[in-house]
Amino acid sequence: MPEDEQFYGKNGEPRKYDPNFKGPIHNRSCTDIICCILFGIAIVAYIGVGILAWTHGDPRKAIYPTDSRGQFCGQAGTPLGNKSNLFYFNIMKCASPMVLLEFQCPTTQMCVQSCPDRFLTLVNAYANTKDFDYYKNYCKEGVTQSMGVPKILQLGLCPAMLIPSKPFTRRCFPALGLKDGKVTVGNNTQFDDGSGNMRDAKDLVDGVKNATLVIEARQTIMKIFEDFTHSWYWIILGLVIAMVISLLFIFLMRFLAGIMVWIIIALVIAVIGYGIFHCYMEYAALKGQAGANVTIQELGFQTDFTVYLQIRQTWLAFMIILAITEVIIILLLIFLRKRILIAIALIKEASKAIRYMMFSLIYPLVTFLLLAIVIAYWAVTAVFLSTSNEAIYKIFNTSACEYSRQNCDPANYSTSSMKTQCPDSQCLFAFYGGETVYHKYLIGLQFYNVFLLFWCANFVIGLGQMTLAGAFASYYWAFSKPKDIPKSPVFSSMGRALRYHTGSLAFGSLILAIVQVIRVLLEYLDHKLKGAQNKFAKFLLCCLKCCFWCLEKCIKFLNRNAYIMIAIYGKNFCTSAKDAFLLLLRNVVRVVVVDKVTDFLLFLGKLLVVGLVGVFAFFFFSGRVQAFQNTAPNLHYYWVPILTVVIGSYLIAHGFFSVYSMCVDTLFLCFLEDLERNDGSAEKPYLMSENLRKILNKKNKTDPAQ
Repeated sequence: MPEDEQFYGKNGEPRKYDPNFKGPIHNRSCTDIICCILFGIAIVAYIGVGILAWTHGDPRKAIYPTDSRGQFCGQAGTPLGNKSNLFYFNIMKCASPMVLLEFQCPTTQMCVQSCPDRFLTLVNAYANTKDFDYYKNYCKEGVTQSMGVPKILQLGLCPAMLIPSKPFTRRCFPALGLKDGKVTVGNNTQFDDGSGNMRDAKDLVDGVKNATLVIEARQTIMKIFEDFTHSWYWIILGLVIAMVISLLFIFLMRFLAGIMVWIIIALVIAVIGYGIFHCYMEYAALKGQAGANVTIQELGFQTDFTVYLQIRQTWLAFMIILAITEVIIILLLIFLRKRILIAIALIKEASKAIRYMMFSLIYPLVTFLLLAIVIAYWAVTAVFLSTSNEAIYKIFNTSACEYSRQNCDPANYSTSSMKTQCPDSQCLFAFYGGETVYHKYLIGLQFYNVFLLFWCANFVIGLGQMTLAGAFASYYWAFSKPKDIPKSPVFSSMGRALRYHTGSLAFGSLILAIVQVIRVLLEYLDHKLKGAQNKFAKFLLCCLKCCFWCLEKCIKFLNRNAYIMIAIYGKNFCTSAKDAFLLLLRNVVRVVVVDKVTDFLLFLGKLLVVGLVGVFAFFFFSGRVQAFQNTAPNLHYYWVPILTVVIGSYLIAHGFFSVYSMCVDTLFLCFLEDLERNDGSAEKPYLMSENLRKILNKKNKTDPAQ
């Protein structure tokens, strides 16, 4: 058996010549109907979950502070309307990192008009009527000076001490000072710890230091939000500049693809080279300055990240990373220089295709809008689900009581039989929860919300890929360009995808969503097992994470090419995925060399856009250029808008260059089909452009040169 027959026998049969085939098939039928029905049911159920969450949820629980009775501080029209700040009886119990996740401290919390402005213990305040009157503002109702300190602390009516505090997000946090590099809280040396024992104030300082770790994290977050409010219009301007640069490069590639590719390569190398030079200049400028030789490890974690820019090791690390990146890019360009010419030809062909369908450049905005709707729906539903628990009240008592820790109703508890049998008991707010069927399955609803997020997001992305693939395939298979290109190819392709292949899109996105959810669960398990000592479990979890990461990448690659085949031939997902995989497998060398080199060149284009906008943002927001010092906003962390602009620029550049990437992938797959369908004879001529035939050394017998 000939070698080529053996090869095709193992990797599927090449597609036969069809004289009636003239591009994406118009007479097609619906595919993967079962998946389409399943997806429709899932969407209807998802809307039901949203309605259910919006009915039970209350976002105010996540925004406004809530006291120990479940009441909102500062809510208009209530007795707490003038008490907008939340006061913690024992702030040291808020030192647990879980407080950031649960939004609750395991201590009594009450709404107050203003935070304490002095350090005062209950023992000291009790001895002075004026101080005690001030102290009662931070105690529960019913506290009198005749009760005595032990009785007050026993009943939990007052905190053992007051600490000078300031409101932060409507919550009172200690206003700590520094003296000789040490935390200070006042001149008092002793305090009552709430159990009748007197302790040194330094114990309080140690406890408060732990609590301030959480406080500093929250303060850092708030400073970041403040920076966003002061620089949002400049951030938008930077993103607009990134969009203009991306459109400019796409416009120039339409006419000067080859030159632009080499310009991109040269500019990327130049931008990285300037980064190396700038890091070296900063590294040299810090030589001899006090504290500049401190290492990052010795400095530790600091909430003010600008501190790291004042040590030499930071700039040395940046310089080494950029230098390694520069060397890798140069070596890749040297070894792949011959293949770059083929990639340039594909980009030129893609430029011609996009020239006849300019709306394809705007289509990523459609995808972005649909993704924004999906993410917004998920976020709103998640907030309402997480705040849909009800306030649970339980009986708390100091003596024996058969109703202890049972649920109660505070509205009528004082007249209930339980209060009569347990006169010293109280009906207090315990936690947010619920015992209904809805509350029992609340975790399941949250999981369903996350799963549908992945499913819908992948569906939207797949719809964009299939739409663009159908439009660009109609260009390739047009015998006479642009005469045979259908009108409104993007809209026509999108209509075919939604009308006939919603099920196939749902099938492909479902497989990908399942893998992504499994990855999320593995990340959750990894977070839970961080403190575990079982090394085998850690190794197994690491292997699973790696395997599912690779599986996700493979499924994304197969889905992308399967959608191209569906857009062309209109077959179901499994058949199209198999045909695409075998076609690529029969041309594996071309796939690796041509397709991936093209992806690399387009990535360099994204890198150039990000680099140019990032450098401009750095000089503007950091105030390094004197001309910008009076214009740039005053920020806590100037890296916040810079990082935002860089990430946003990459996403914008990715959106525009993804059109090119999809066009190249579609043309490449069509080209491989063209090679297998046709042989260049008069009966079966190649439909690829003359430029591609010349580069790939393919000719039609009907060419004038023949």
